[in-house]
Formats: sequence, structure tokens, C-alpha cells
Amino acid sequence: MRRTFTIGLDYGTNSVRAVVVDCRDGHVVAAEVVDYPSGHQGILLDPRDPHLARQHPGDYLFGLRESVTRALDAADAVEGFSRDRVIGIGVDTTGSTPLPVDARNVPLALDRRFESNLAAHAWLWKDHTAADEAAAITRLAAEHAPHLLAPIGGTYSSEWFWSKIWRCLKVAPEVFDAAASWVELADFVPAVLAGVDDPRQIRRGICPAGHKALYSRAWGGLPDAAFLARLDPRLAALRDRLYDEAWPADRPAGHLSAEWATTFGLREGLPIAMGAFDAHYGAVGASVRTGTLVKIIGTSTCDCAIAPATEPVGNVPGICGIVDGSIMPGYFGIEAGQSAVGDLLKWWVETVCEGDAALHGALSAEAAALEPGETGLVALDWNNGNRTILVDPRLSGLIVGQTLHTTRAHVYRALIEATAFGARAIVERLREYGVAIDRVVCCGGIAEKNPLFMQIYADVLQAPMHMAGSPQTPALGAAVAAAVAAGGAAGGYDGFEEAQRQMTSLGEVTYQPRAGAARVYDELYGLYRELHDAFGDVAGASASFGSFMKRLLALRDRVVAARESEVGSASPGDAVRA
Repeated sequence: MRRTFTIGLDYGTNSVRAVVVDCRDGHVVAAEVVDYPSGHQGILLDPRDPHLARQHPGDYLFGLRESVTRALDAADAVEGFSRDRVIGIGVDTTGSTPLPVDARNVPLALDRRFESNLAAHAWLWKDHTAADEAAAITRLAAEHAPHLLAPIGGTYSSEWFWSKIWRCLKVAPEVFDAAASWVELADFVPAVLAGVDDPRQIRRGICPAGHKALYSRAWGGLPDAAFLARLDPRLAALRDRLYDEAWPADRPAGHLSAEWATTFGLREGLPIAMGAFDAHYGAVGASVRTGTLVKIIGTSTCDCAIAPATEPVGNVPGICGIVDGSIMPGYFGIEAGQSAVGDLLKWWVETVCEGDAALHGALSAEAAALEPGETGLVALDWNNGNRTILVDPRLSGLIVGQTLHTTRAHVYRALIEATAFGARAIVERLREYGVAIDRVVCCGGIAEKNPLFMQIYADVLQAPMHMAGSPQTPALGAAVAAAVAAGGAAGGYDGFEEAQRQMTSLGEVTYQPRAGAARVYDELYGLYRELHDAFGDVAGASASFGSFMKRLLALRDRVVAARESEVGSASPGDAVRA
């Protein structure tokens, strides 16, 4: 195989990453990360509304130019690399992150009239200001168009496309009226690279359309105008300015424009793979196959699985969607996730404890010295609402069992355990509805850097936690998609399966579940589900709150007694090691 390379762009919550990847084996020959310069760690906030999270579209363009330029400059020093051997570019982004654009496909936030209006910026995935709108969409769809809800688990989310646009219409009608169209970030960046200056000409991806915008070919694309008019007639009018068709990643989204080719020193006309969400291309980069659950663990967690499109897949209540072709062509893409994981630990360490990276490490070390159940705590992982399986942004966090002996490390461990219990609820829901899961592959910064976190997940899920072979799986997955978009004749691949076999791998480290820890976590998970179902308003939920704290303390006391017994019965040398 002639040595060729692709570029993968990964737009995260706080930064954009560019990688240059060798198509022969998936080796990342160069990588650069550029932080978004605006707001707080790249996020535009409003102190009056904790649910608001926006981003400056100019940061996306700045990050694009800087990250790719730096990555290519670094690759120039690698033996065997040359820019004329780059055969394609792939893009993944957060989502749903829609932004309003004008008739020339320029973000409204770049217009001086709107630069200080937060509604004119990109509505970041974690923006939950549209909770009322999401609830209304769910209610009206259930009554008038239930087919819209079936593939997305029965509940529309405040994190998604239509609820955010409807919210904009209500709170900033001047922005809504000025927008020629709305574009998901995953579609916007490939369009920019291709020089598309008319939003009607953007080739939209099935990944954002199917999972977040209620799109399906089964009912002719986006929701029909009659349903949208039930929400607001102006949304029905907007429909004609969006798109009629969305595509899986079996064809390019466009080709590199002369302007960007000159900027990067690349060949004009290079294929640009269809844009997709970070977790979906992350699943590609993590060697997803039928029976694999890929957990992209970051500020939030997104869980992805696939199932052959040749076999029917039933709807799964409470998940984020089942969409044909959203992860790889020929497969249903299945998505679920949790709204706060890394963000939850960050909140505890950096906001409450006013610490830094060093404190993260110190608390991890202290928490690792504790046995499962020894904290006497159980928590709910809902500090940013619940994405799956309850789909409710108006839920909040909870910690039960605190005493005068509770430490920062106790809480830190309890929060990790809470996210693991939330992950188990997702796995149980998927299996309950027939989605095969025989292995779990993890990726993301936390998975790579925090052994305590991964061991707890192995014990709670009672399954080995495999690691993806690359620390940059979303960007690698985007690069894989670029190799497929280029095709075998150009030095890429003619299908995703072939590209995955050559360009992706699993890591050497695997975390195995421990039988003793798993037994304790079974009990703790039962307590977690009591809280989960009761505070989550699950039909038929029954919690015995009168005895809850006593049962939690009794479990802690048994764990502590067993530990003291083991130390007491050990030999002197064993006692020192303990």
C-alpha cells in the first residue's frame, strides 16, 4: 500500500484537536490541540442562568486554522510524510451544537449586530435552557406524531436541535428572524472546508439529523410542517430553509476549497468526510463492532453500539436514538450517555474543593485506598441532569450518608461510583431490549489517566474494561472516515470495516472485575436504583427512605469490619503491606 495520510479534526467542549494519521496502520504521526479563546474554557456563560452554555463560532474557525496548520508543520518533520500524500480530511464535533447562519453560511455571531447576543452564538451540547420546549415537543409528538419519538427512546431532549431553535425563537426572535438557516457544528465545519457559501447546499450528515433533529427517511426526512406548526408556525416555515435529505458517511460531504488548500498547503479538491458527532466517530476509532459498547468518557459520557441494518432493532426507551448509518454505513447506530462525568469530578475538585490537577491526583490516591462501600455514601450523578435513561434535565445531584467523618476523598469516590451506577443502568436497559453487549471499550482522558475510575467501572459493570488503542479515538475515527471517503484507489479504503482492521486497535491494558468488589457494588447499586427511580419519578418506583440511611451505614460497617478482620488475621508482613 502506498503510504498515505489523512487528517482528523475533533471539536471538543473546550478545544479542537487535529491529528495527521498514517493510513497504513492508524499511527498518529502528529497531533495538536488548540484551546478555544473565548469565554470560560471556551464556553460562553450567563451567571443568571446556570443552564446556558454557548460558544463563539469564531473560535471554531480559529481552532481549525491553528490546529491543522500546527499539526501539518509537526508532520513535516516525520520521515516519509509529505503534504501531497494527504488524501482526505474528517471532522467530528460535539452535538447537538446548532448555530444560526445567514444566507452566505456565515454565523450570525460574526455580524456586529449580533456579536453580543448569546442567542446568535452556537448552542453548545450542554445548554439545557430549552427544557420547557423539549417537554412540549415530547408531549405534542406523543399525542400527534408518536412515530417521531419511537427511535429516540420516547423523549426529546433539551440538548437537541429543535428544542434549542424553538427556545431561540421565544427568547431572541430577532436572531431567529435573521437566520437564513441553522446548521449543526458537525455539518458546518466540513461545509466551511469545502467553501460552501449557501446553507441550502450543505450536505447534512445522518448522524446529527437522525439522533437530534427527528430526521428519518421512513417519514420523508425532517418532521412535517403540520407537526412543526403545532409547535410554532415559524418553525414550520423554517423547515424549508433547512434540508430535505441527510447522508451516512459513505460519500464525501464536499471537497477542499482552493482557499483552505492554500492555507494548509494541501491539494485542492481533497475529499472531506461526512461530519459526525465525536462519540460516533470515537466508536469507529475504538474498533466498534456488533456486541461492543464504546464508552467515550469525557466531560460527559456518550455510549455507542452498532447492530447490522439487515436485522430489525427494537426501540429502546430512554436512549438517545437508533439511526441507520449514523456510526457506520450498513449498521444501526445506537446512542446513550450521561450528562456529567468528568464535569462532575471537576465540579467537586475545582469548584467545591478549589483545587487543581494535583488535587485530582491526591484525591484519586486517597480514594483508591478505600474499599467498595467503605465511604458509607451513595450519590446520584445528575448535577447536569440525566441524559439516559430518564432524559430529564431538571434532575439534580444528591449525596446520601454523610457523617462528621466524611472526607473529600470519600465524596470523590462516591461520585465516581455514581457515574458507574448510571453507566450500569444504561447497559441494563440496552440488554433488556435485546442489544447485544459482550465487551466494553473505553476511551477519553479519564479512561487513560485514572486507574481507580476504570477499576470501579469494571467492578460495577462486572465486565472487563478494554482500552482503545489510541488516546485520540474521535480524531482517529474522523481520520478513518476520511480514508474511506478517499477510497482505495487513492490510497485509502473502500469500506469502514477494512479501514478499521488496519487503522484501529485495542490497548494493552484491561481492567478486570473483582468478585468481592462486585458483590458489594451489587448492594450499593440496589440502593442507587432506589434513589434513581424515586427521584427520577419512574412509574411504580418504591423506595424505603425510612430505612435507607440505616441500610447504607450497615453496609459500610460490614465492609469496615471485614477489612479489619483481614488485617488482624494477617501475618506481620501482610499487615505492613495492608
